[in-house]
Amino acid sequence: MTTLLLALNLLVALALIGVILIQRSEGGGLGIGSGQGMGSFMSGRGTATLLTRATSVLAGIFMLLCLVLAVMNRGASSGVGSRDILAQPPAAQTTPATTTPVAPAAPASTPAH
Repeated sequence: MTTLLLALNLLVALALIGVILIQRSEGGGLGIGSGQGMGSFMSGRGTATLLTRATSVLAGIFMLLCLVLAVMNRGASSGVGSRDILAQPPAAQTTPATTTPVAPAAPASTPAH
């Protein structure tokens, strides 16, 4: 289920990128001159309204899918040894209690002259 939603989220994100890039910054839509470039497909205002509405719908779907995916994967761990950043810090490591004492080195004897 998660894989399906993730693939759908990717497709929606790509469609959202495409719709945003098609729009003109002035709001004319499709960037084809005065709207006559594509024949009588749509007027300039109609194209801008369509692209604006498509952008808002795709953005809403994208946010909803992201929220659903976040809730579904809330308890899943991403790998071995991973932990939540809000979890308690790990216990401090201690040295083993059974340490062998090291005897001091005997002073070297010097030969008599």
